[in-house]
Amino acid sequence: MNKSIIVVLSLILILLFLSGCSSTPPQQTSSANQPVEKKEAVLYTGKPCFTRMVDQARRWSLDAMPVHVESELNSESIGHDGKATVWQATFVSPSRGTARVYSCSGSILADEPPAGISARPEMTASTAVPMFDPSFLGIDSDAAYAMAQEKGGAKLMEKDPKQPVIYALNWDPQKKQLVWIVVYGTDPKDSKGVGVIDASTGKFLRASK
Repeated sequence: MNKSIIVVLSLILILLFLSGCSSTPPQQTSSANQPVEKKEAVLYTGKPCFTRMVDQARRWSLDAMPVHVESELNSESIGHDGKATVWQATFVSPSRGTARVYSCSGSILADEPPAGISARPEMTASTAVPMFDPSFLGIDSDAAYAMAQEKGGAKLMEKDPKQPVIYALNWDPQKKQLVWIVVYGTDPKDSKGVGVIDASTGKFLRASK
């Protein structure tokens, strides 16, 4: 081979080697320097949570029927606007003779149910309790709250803007209707006021203390 060609090839190989050595390696970002994503609590109205809990309960038992739904108070939510970070529903399975409590959670608190849908173990239950068809639920908890506000709740809020509000969904066996019970307080037995709204139509039914 011609010596000049050998010299040229040698120079090319040397240049390629040097350029490879001098190239800057790709920078790796340390995971320690990555910003930590801050989790935030999620507020839910009752109806979407209820729908999700019904779906899970029917996977547990095809004949599972709801008997009670209720919102929870915690440091993340005091129940305004029909919303809470945790909702719970009790279902009874007539074929099993047992009940199960489901939770729908958007909470990040350590002492609350984990985010998503979770369930407690089965427990013995009476099948004589008033159950209801999930399809009877027509209005959401925010609409029930708005109606309760219109019928006197707003005055209670004016007196105490931090007034806690809880919501319960129950079947009234005497009236044969599904009702939202809006409680201005931490407990129905010790409340500033209670509004009862037809959960199918949104009609205001009555108020009490």
